Parts: sequence; C-alpha cells; structure tokens
Amino acid sequence: MTITVLMHLVNEEAVMAEMDDLPPATANFLTVHHPRRRDGKDIPYLQENVSTVIWAASRVAFIEILPGEAEERLVTFVRE
Repeated sequence: MTITVLMHLVNEEAVMAEMDDLPPATANFLTVHHPRRRDGKDIPYLQENVSTVIWAASRVAFIEILPGEAEERLVTFVRE
C-alpha cells in the first residue's frame, strides 16, 4: 500500500509524492515515487519522465502524511 505524502524541502517548494513505507528515524535517504507539485504539475528541476526520486534526509524539513482513500471515508450517524 502506498502512502501519499507532502514533503517540505529546505528552501524549496513542497513536493507531493507516494512512499512505499514511512522511513525510519535513522534513514539517510528518502525514496519517493511520482513526485509532483501540490497542484499536480511537474517539478521544473526534474526530467519529464522521472518516476522515482531519492532525496537526502537532510534536505527534508518535515513530511505530512495525507489521508488515503480508506481513511477519507467517514462513518457518521444521522438522527432523523
């Protein structure tokens, strides 16, 4: 199962991507798939056909974990 994340890079715009698993705290590098800007456009400094990028963990300020499809479904009770 892939995890959609929003990676905030140091001195750069945030990158949305997918990860196979969350990295351990001791990770030196972070591997992400299908990197793109928040609005879904291509990242200007990457080639058009790039599907996987490995970033040094020191370049990442923090990572936001976005809810997946299963987590977005809310079960609510409606009183009529």
